[in-house]
Amino acid sequence: MWQQRFGFWPVLLFMLLLIAADYGGLHLTRELDHAVNDRLLARHAGTRSPSSDIVLIDIDQKSLTALADEAGAWPWPRALHAEMLDALARQQPKAIIFDLMFNEPDTFRADSDKLFQDTARQHAGLLYLPSVQMADGTGPLLRNLPPSLGLQRAANANANASLPLLLPWVLPQDTWRGGLINFLADTDGIGRRYRLEQHTEGWRIPSLPAQLATDQHWPLPASNTITLNWTAPHPRVSYSDVYLDFNSEHPKRAANEFANKIIIIGTAAPGLQDLRPTPLSATWPGVEILATAIDNLEHQDWLRQPHRAGFGVWAFVLCALLVTGFARGLNTLGLGAGLLIVTVGSLAAGWLALGQHWLLPLFAPLLFAWMCYVLCALQAWLAEKRRRERTMQMFGRFLDPRVASALVEGGDVAASMQPQTRNITVLFSDIRGFTSLSESRPPEYIVALLNQYFTRQVEVVFKHGGTLDKFIGDCIMAFWGAPADDPDHAQHAVAAAIDMARELEAFRQTLTDLEVEFDVGIGIHTGPAVVGFIGAPSRLDYTVIGDTVNLASRIEGQTKGIARVLVSEATRQACGSECEFDFIDHGQHQVKGRDKPVQLFAPMEKQ
Repeated sequence: MWQQRFGFWPVLLFMLLLIAADYGGLHLTRELDHAVNDRLLARHAGTRSPSSDIVLIDIDQKSLTALADEAGAWPWPRALHAEMLDALARQQPKAIIFDLMFNEPDTFRADSDKLFQDTARQHAGLLYLPSVQMADGTGPLLRNLPPSLGLQRAANANANASLPLLLPWVLPQDTWRGGLINFLADTDGIGRRYRLEQHTEGWRIPSLPAQLATDQHWPLPASNTITLNWTAPHPRVSYSDVYLDFNSEHPKRAANEFANKIIIIGTAAPGLQDLRPTPLSATWPGVEILATAIDNLEHQDWLRQPHRAGFGVWAFVLCALLVTGFARGLNTLGLGAGLLIVTVGSLAAGWLALGQHWLLPLFAPLLFAWMCYVLCALQAWLAEKRRRERTMQMFGRFLDPRVASALVEGGDVAASMQPQTRNITVLFSDIRGFTSLSESRPPEYIVALLNQYFTRQVEVVFKHGGTLDKFIGDCIMAFWGAPADDPDHAQHAVAAAIDMARELEAFRQTLTDLEVEFDVGIGIHTGPAVVGFIGAPSRLDYTVIGDTVNLASRIEGQTKGIARVLVSEATRQACGSECEFDFIDHGQHQVKGRDKPVQLFAPMEKQ
C-alpha cells in the first residue's frame, strides 16, 4: 500500500535529509572524498616533474654511516652544518633552508655552536631557519621576537600575546629568518595541506614557505592554507657526498652545482623520525613536504578546491534522477549501468581536474547516488516480488502452479490479464443424474463427494496444461490456449478429456456405497473467444466468453446416450492429421441456439 501510494519519492526525501545532514555539518562522507582523491593524487604526482630550482641535501642513512667516524652519532656537531653552510653559500644559491631544529645549545661542544653562529651571521641573507608551534606550554611575547621572523602586528593586536614556539635559540636572533613548519594533518591524521600563516590575537606569523615566497616576490594566495599539489620526489643528494666533496683536496662535484638553487637540508633517514603520513605514503619525508609547499608557491600550482557544500546539490540531483528513472519504470540494470558510467566519468573528471590544479570532491555524491540506487532497487524488487506473489495467487486458482510460475517468470502476465480474442479449446464436464444423487444423500455427503471428484479431475486438467475456469454446480469448465500460448491446445484438451474419463472409472471404484449411477458427459469445442479478467474492479474473474463457450456447453448436453466424450468438427480438425487420437463420427446433431446441425465425434486413443 505504501509503495502504491507514494512510489519511490520517500527514498528521495530520505536521501535529501541524509545529504543535508552530511554536507550541513556532519561531513561523514568527507573521508571518502579524501580516500579517492588521495589515490588519484598519488598517481598524478608521478606525472608531475618537481621544480629544478629545488634541491634536497638529505641526511640519509648513508650519510649517518659515512660521517660516523668524523661526526659521531646523531645529533652531529653543528660545526659540520657551519662548514656545509659556508661551502654552499659560496655557490650563490637563492636560499639555504635548514629543515632541522636548533633550539637547544650543545653544552659539550660550545665551540662548535660558536662556529655555526658566526657562519650563520655571515650568510644571514641566504639562511632560512624553521620554528614550530607547540601544542601547549608558554612561549615568548610575540612583540619581543626579531623582525627577521616576519611577524605582522594588526592595529588591534594584543601587545602581551605569546605563543609556545620552538625557536632556533642556538643562533643569533638577527639570523632568525624563516617561519613555521608545523605538520598540518586532517582529521584522519594525513597531511594534505600546508599552513601559510598562523593568526593569534591580532598577530600574523608566517610559515617558512610563505616567508621565502615573500622574499622571492612570489604571489601568495588569499587563504591561510594551500592544498599541496604533489610531485615526483625532488632531486636530492646525500649530505655526506656533498660534505666530503667540499672537504676533499680535489673536489669532483661541479663548482656551480647549487648556483641559483633553493637548497633544503633535511633528513629522510627512518631513524631520525621525520616521516609523515601523506596521500603519497604513510612515511613521507617531512623535508619533501616542505619542498612541495615551496614548489607549489614558486609555480602557483597548488590545488584549488571549490566549496564542498555545492557538491551536496550534485548528490541530490543524482538521487533525483535515479528516483525519477525508477518511478518511470526504467530498467534497473540500465539505471545501474548509467550510474556506473557517471562513476567512471567522475573518476576521469577528478583526474583531469588535477591537471588544471583543481581538487574536486566528486565521490561522496556517488556514494549517496549508489545508496539511493540500492534502496530504490530493493524497493522495486520487493514491489515486483509482491506483484508476482499476487499474480501467482490469482493464476494459481485456475492454473497448474508450474504453468502459473512460467507465465509470471516469462513476463506474459500483463498481456494475459487484458481481455483479448484468442483461439482456444473449451471443455465442459457435467455429472449425469446429479439431481437424483443429491436427493438420495445428505448435503454433507454430496459436498464431500463433489470435492473428491473435483480434486481428481482438476489435477487431470492441470496435468494437460489446461486452465480451470470455474465450477458451475456439478459442472467443470476448463479451456486450453490461454493464458499461456499453446499451439496444440485442441489435442491437449482431448487428451485431458480421455484422461478425465479414465480417472472417473478409478473414482467410481471407490464409491462402494453409492446406489445410483455416477457418470459424466464431456463436450469440447475449438474456436475464437474473449479471454481475460472480466467483471467489476472489486470482483474480477479470469474467464472466457463467446459462442465457442456456448457451443462447448451444448455439445456436452448431447453426450447422453451417445458417448462420454464428444468433440466438434472444429476440434477434430484442430488436432491435425497426425493426431494421436481416432475420432468416431456420430453424425450431425441439432443443438440449441444453432440453425445448422453440428457434426460430433467421439475421440479414442489409437490402438
